[in-house]
Amino acid sequence: MKFIEPPDETVPVPRAVETDQFRVDVLRGLRRPAKELPCKYFYDETGSRLFEQICELEEYYLTRTELTIMRKHASEMAELLGPDCLLVEYGSGSSVKTRLLLDRLKRVAAYVPLDVSREHLLRSAGRLAARYPNLEVLPLWADFTGAFRLPVPSRRPARRVVYFPGSTLGNFDAQAATLLLAGVARLCGPGGAMLLGIDLKKDVRILELAYNDAKGVTAAFNLNLLTRINRELGANFDVAAFRHRAPYNRVLGCIEMHLVSLRPQQVRLADEVFSFAEGEFILSERSFKYDLDEFRAWAPRAGLRVERAWVDGRNYFAVVYLTVP
Repeated sequence: MKFIEPPDETVPVPRAVETDQFRVDVLRGLRRPAKELPCKYFYDETGSRLFEQICELEEYYLTRTELTIMRKHASEMAELLGPDCLLVEYGSGSSVKTRLLLDRLKRVAAYVPLDVSREHLLRSAGRLAARYPNLEVLPLWADFTGAFRLPVPSRRPARRVVYFPGSTLGNFDAQAATLLLAGVARLCGPGGAMLLGIDLKKDVRILELAYNDAKGVTAAFNLNLLTRINRELGANFDVAAFRHRAPYNRVLGCIEMHLVSLRPQQVRLADEVFSFAEGEFILSERSFKYDLDEFRAWAPRAGLRVERAWVDGRNYFAVVYLTVP
């Protein structure tokens, strides 16, 4: 396994994991009249571990449902992706779903897991490299929303394929999601493809339960963002003075993750002081939900075409196969 860290000249925007950019992004968000924080900073080592626990919760149907789809249809997906592909995974995570693909793909040219959490990335890539000793695994430490250069595999691939499981696309509004998918289309090039997970619109009660679990794991995941800001940026958030809340925004069609101030308070970061009223919240994540027909009509704006979609029996989740014309 060869670890790839892009040289600085290939990444015009500093990597999200770097402290300076982290500070800039947090300060920018806290200065806004409606305070917010970028959700990509959830995934330090603790946050990545907590998210893996979230994926196993009874209320969190997303991972369980997507796995059901993958187990049932992975062979068909692999057939469509074809032999000798370069498989690039955005936000590689634990790579459980990836193994279902790798077990069925023919002669994978190389596998490139891409993630902002360096420790989590290397641990996950190491497990995959041990499981598939004949597979070239090239972990890439980078932010897929920015610029990066793919490593060159030892063997020339027949096509490039991006695998983007989970529901991470939902963290981007329509404009940002279009830009992200357009970047995928450019990366893959004509004849390339994408396999994408999207969470579908459904009963609001089911959605809100998925992000407000009884064990409080999602709350710990959300609050860990403040802990990380304290540790890495020297802020003085009183984490106990905030609580987690995740309502469904019916107007926007998304779950919103909030960090709600329980009392009037002030927080210092760098040379600035930020005041919070009781009940004021920081928006830490939006998770947009999709209508499959609307998604089919929207994808061409990003230079992609929906060829196939696999949906579970309850219409909770979809895995979509897109191509670059």
